[in-house]
Formats: sequence, C-alpha cells, structure tokens
Amino acid sequence: MTSTLIQKETPTDFDIHPLIKERWSPRSFSPKKVSRSAVNQLLEAMRWAPSAMNEQPWEVLAAQKGTKSHDTLAKTLAPGNQPWAPDAPVLLLVMARTTYSNGTPNHSALYDLGLAVGNLSIEATHLGLSLHQMGGFDRTMARESFNLRENLQPVVMIAVGYRDSHESLPEDLQQRELAPRKRKKIEEFAVVDF
Repeated sequence: MTSTLIQKETPTDFDIHPLIKERWSPRSFSPKKVSRSAVNQLLEAMRWAPSAMNEQPWEVLAAQKGTKSHDTLAKTLAPGNQPWAPDAPVLLLVMARTTYSNGTPNHSALYDLGLAVGNLSIEATHLGLSLHQMGGFDRTMARESFNLRENLQPVVMIAVGYRDSHESLPEDLQQRELAPRKRKKIEEFAVVDF
C-alpha cells in the first residue's frame, strides 16, 4: 500500500498567487536530501528582500542533517517539535541583527527579517520544498551553542525538506496535519476605507 501526500485546500475569499495558496507548513519530511543549490536559491531569495537602509539585517545558519550543527540545532527544539523537526533534511536558524552598521539600534530588523523569510518561503514553494517555521526552541541554548554576537537575536528555526506522508507521524500530529487550513477574515485584521 502506498501513501499519498496530503493536498490541502486553501479556501481564499479572493484570488491570490498560486505559490502563496500552495504554501503550508507540514511536519512530515522525506529523508530525501535538499541540495546545496536549492539552499542557495532560498538564501538568494532572502538576499533580495527589501530592508530599511538596505541593511539586510538577517543572518542564517543552514545545517544539513548528519552534521554537528544540525544535531545541535535539533537539541534546542521545544518538546512539541522534537518528535518530527529533527527529521528535516535541513534546519535553518534565522537571526536578526538588531543594530545598524553604525551601531545604532535597528528597530526595523524584525520586520525586515520577516520580509526575507517571506521571500524564502515563496521560493521554497516554487522549488517544491516545504518549510515549517518554529518559534519553539531554546534561544539561550542556541546563542550559547553557536557563540552568537550580542546584537544577533535568534528569531525562528525553520525545518526545510520535501513533504512525506503524514502516516509517519505520531497519531496526534497526524490529526494536526489533516486539519483544514483556516485564517481570520480580512475584516478581523484590516480596516479598509475605500
């Protein structure tokens, strides 16, 4: 018996680009390796995101499964991410540089980093890759493990890989994989005065 990959429906109220519509965050990753070339394409997409004063205040540690860095990043994951995220072929630790080049505080750093990760997520979808972004990790442990500079703020960990069948996950996570996608209505987060 062969398993098929879940195809999630995205019930949009208005038409959006297919790459945005197709993107979702699975927890089940195939052991298939992600090439260095594909990782370079993801980082290139980040590179071209807009940022205040063109500072590009993001830094990334990309670690392939089987490396010491991947093992170290996996150890920082919160218990809820431990059952599945270490199986991802690539883990990214994404950080924001909280000061400008001149040393003054960069209050746009997190916003700019979000734009860069947005670019990365769309590029991943374009390449047939999936991402799962996680806030659930020990930032202090990550900081100490990689001896991060004081002005580098660990923000998100991202599991990167090719989707696999949800059936390889524990039962509770299988149910979460099968849950329908839902979002707030536009009226719940925007006031449009047209």
